Amino acid sequence: MTNRHPIKPALGALALAVLTACAPAAPTPATPAPGATAASTSGAVTIRVGYFPNLTHSQALIGLSRGDFQSALGDDVKIEATSFNAGPAVIEALFAGAIDLSYIGPNPAINGYVKSDGKALRIVAGATSGGAAFIVRPEAGITKPEDLAGKKIATPQLGGTQDVALRNYIVTHGLQTTENGGTVEVIPTENSQTLDLFRQGSIDGAWVPEPWASRLIVEGGGTVFVDERDLWPNGDFVTTHIIVSTEFLNAHPDIVKKWLEAHVSITQWEQDHPADAKAIVNTEIEKITGKKLKDDVLDQAWERLRVTWDPIASSLKTSAESAFNAGFLTEKPDLTGIYDLTLLNEVLAEKDLAAVSDR
Repeated sequence: MTNRHPIKPALGALALAVLTACAPAAPTPATPAPGATAASTSGAVTIRVGYFPNLTHSQALIGLSRGDFQSALGDDVKIEATSFNAGPAVIEALFAGAIDLSYIGPNPAINGYVKSDGKALRIVAGATSGGAAFIVRPEAGITKPEDLAGKKIATPQLGGTQDVALRNYIVTHGLQTTENGGTVEVIPTENSQTLDLFRQGSIDGAWVPEPWASRLIVEGGGTVFVDERDLWPNGDFVTTHIIVSTEFLNAHPDIVKKWLEAHVSITQWEQDHPADAKAIVNTEIEKITGKKLKDDVLDQAWERLRVTWDPIASSLKTSAESAFNAGFLTEKPDLTGIYDLTLLNEVLAEKDLAAVSDR
């Protein structure tokens, strides 16, 4: 493994500042999963889990609320689950030893892997494909890439997955962001604030994950400029996968495997029972955020994503190249070793399912 690649000045320095500033205090403690109290007996192992109140983290929301993970782990393992708002905060918590396993987007995982010289984490499974879009206000007059010149576009977090996707899109269409001497202003903004700014006309568009893309359409009157699925072969790209700290994976492979057994089973259940899955996820989002999604928002958003256990490794490599093209890295990162799919493929074999690849 080579040393981590230097990050370009200006944009890169700001990205590192955001990573450093995102301390673990920002997360919201989640309601303990059923059975967690019994797991706190003497000698129990604790697994500290991170996830977001997003549709793209549906397996975590369902499995924690129904107790699937606790049932799979048994009473000798205690789950401490924490809801986060953005990927960089998860990575900072993992670096601080406060998180063992998390559902997270690709680019924060790449950043964490590179920043730690490949030592901090491993991707052990996929979770969601799709579920992200670039939504614009009709009044902004954005009908082709060239129209982005002089516009203000929001993303959830500097250096996050949608932020990198937008910046790469800008560069590949011959434009530049304002910090690189161009005219497209990218404004990292918390998702709920993005909706307010969109309604006010203070921003012209936003590249966001679901359900925020659908909320911008239904509640903000926006239109789809880019459905990110259209940019990928067969419409498949990783939006969310599962990372585990290398230390925890090495110390407790049995616990990680049991978690993955539940994860695969939940994913199969979601595929067979989409209406029930949506209802549970929406209830959990309401518990965490205080607001349930409207039915039309939920239905639109669900159609743009696909739950899976396949990490879609080829798309991660493309995401790394996008981070390079967007100016976050001076060299393409060496991601050799970022995947450890051994336990996942053991689970899949035991369920008579096809193995997945890290290529």
